[in-house]
Amino acid sequence: MLDNLLIQIVAIVGLGILSQWVAWRFKLPAIVIMSLVGLLVGPLLGLFNPQKSFGEVFNPTIALAVAVVLFEGSLGLDLREIKGFRQSIFRISTLGAFIAWIIGSLAAHFIAGLSIDVAFVMGGLFIVTGPTMILPLLRQAKLKERPATILKWEAIIVDPFGALVALFALEMVLYMNGMISEGSLLLFFVASIFSAIIGAGVGFLLGRLLEHGFIPEFLKSPVVLVSVLLVFVLSEEIIHETGILAVTAMGIVMANMHLTSLRELLHFKENVSVLLISTLFIMLTSSLSIETLLDILNWRMLLFVLAMLFVVRPVSVWLSTIGVGLPKRERLLLGWIAPRGIIALTVSGFFASVLTESGFEDADIITALTLALVFATVLAHGLSISWLAKKLNLQCTDEMGVTIVGGSPFTAVLGEAIQSFQKPVLIIDRSWSALSEARQLGIKTEVGDILSEYTEFHVDLTPYEILVAATEEDAYNALICQRFVPELGREHIFQTPIPTGDLSDYSQSIVGKTLFDEDYDIYTLNRLINEGYMIRKTQLTEQYTFERYLDGDGHKTIPLFAVDKDHHLIFFTKGIKRSFDVGTTIVSLTSPTRRMEKAMEKANQTEIPPKD
Repeated sequence: MLDNLLIQIVAIVGLGILSQWVAWRFKLPAIVIMSLVGLLVGPLLGLFNPQKSFGEVFNPTIALAVAVVLFEGSLGLDLREIKGFRQSIFRISTLGAFIAWIIGSLAAHFIAGLSIDVAFVMGGLFIVTGPTMILPLLRQAKLKERPATILKWEAIIVDPFGALVALFALEMVLYMNGMISEGSLLLFFVASIFSAIIGAGVGFLLGRLLEHGFIPEFLKSPVVLVSVLLVFVLSEEIIHETGILAVTAMGIVMANMHLTSLRELLHFKENVSVLLISTLFIMLTSSLSIETLLDILNWRMLLFVLAMLFVVRPVSVWLSTIGVGLPKRERLLLGWIAPRGIIALTVSGFFASVLTESGFEDADIITALTLALVFATVLAHGLSISWLAKKLNLQCTDEMGVTIVGGSPFTAVLGEAIQSFQKPVLIIDRSWSALSEARQLGIKTEVGDILSEYTEFHVDLTPYEILVAATEEDAYNALICQRFVPELGREHIFQTPIPTGDLSDYSQSIVGKTLFDEDYDIYTLNRLINEGYMIRKTQLTEQYTFERYLDGDGHKTIPLFAVDKDHHLIFFTKGIKRSFDVGTTIVSLTSPTRRMEKAMEKANQTEIPPKD
């Protein structure tokens, strides 16, 4: 066992990030990999136990990390995002949660064997899904806009309210058993409302300070982070478990103030959240004991988990979404996906200790029961969401789509060539007339500014993981590239060469990879299209290699992109030399004279049979 606390901290963070990378590299659910790694280094190999090593600071550390993750999730809850399906979100988050609470409580009592009092408390806790579970799954599955948005909003809204429902149930159980007075019960409701007001008030005040320049740019993210922690701690001091409600209210208020600096805050919080989620999973799973894992194998627990998976969640979603206009396939997906996670695990320990101290003997199995449900849902939903979404046609696409910014004759031809390989293409421009060629070729188009909030909330860019900035404005291209680097990654962002000035005039941190050759800017490419240049596809063979292609066609041919035998799209970029295997298709822009020369060469090589 690793006794050095410093080594343990570094190991936890490192294993968490490594798990995220492995999940990304092999397209696996990150939460599944992190859970398995935590179990491996913790109870199975016994390398370390963070709960024992951290001692009294273990639970506060978990709580503060959960607060930051929950705030980051709620910071993305802009009400404009749910235009058109607010009713679905409201019904699932309220009526659906209530139905799940009641049916889940009955399942915990009659199947898991808990007393009705303890089952009533745990039924409330088990409605919690949470952004720490859902957000990684949504990134993995690439769901279409409506089911993805509903799952995200439900997770972030129900997360704090699920814990409050369980806390309300606990207060009611203690009151019904004569352990607390009516005053204590009333205090709970007042404190919950007061915590939400604190969070909303601090969020509004902080937003105003940010917007009016009272906080310098370099301090904005640190000030917001500290404010989140202060709000959480203050609310927790008022009454336990109301802190998550306060930070959620704070995030929602700031999200809907439409702050000019909100995007920078979101990028910072997203990076912090990835680190925290990775660390939390390793800490929680590696702190479990072998005894707790063995308790999961109880047949009652297994039946309870199956009931939660195949009865409670589907029934609650189907009943709550009657009459809201959701298609059956979306209701089927929503009725299956509901992974439980960090909130349920961390809060269950609190309820177990309070109920045990109050004389409820069956409360000692709460931790094992929660763990069984968490692992079952994480594995089942994490491994099935992509497959099920694909079967139900609710997945955007398996292919990496391309967004081309700038309508022109060349971009229309380029988009058609990419689309011929069954890859989704979207061309967006601020001018309707600039998109006429693309519309004629059957390419999907959108009129608008890709940097505008309208486009952000009304154009679904999820299927498009590659961006090409090809407008006639160099500065606008650079601005587009800078805007999308945090979301798409620099390796997926390209722009046409700068026709005037020098590329070095622009910082490398804001420009995309330069496409093709520096001589072929958007003006030149459009001129060549107007002169009759055409798309040509050439498949490499053992005899006709890429080197031979370059030697023979380089003078009148402009290589645009390649599609290898694994169907990966590879753009030709300035200064990058590549080699391609047999079976790769090279797509190029070729002059009409070169096409004629090729045809004549082929004709001359054809033998003419002699006449009898």
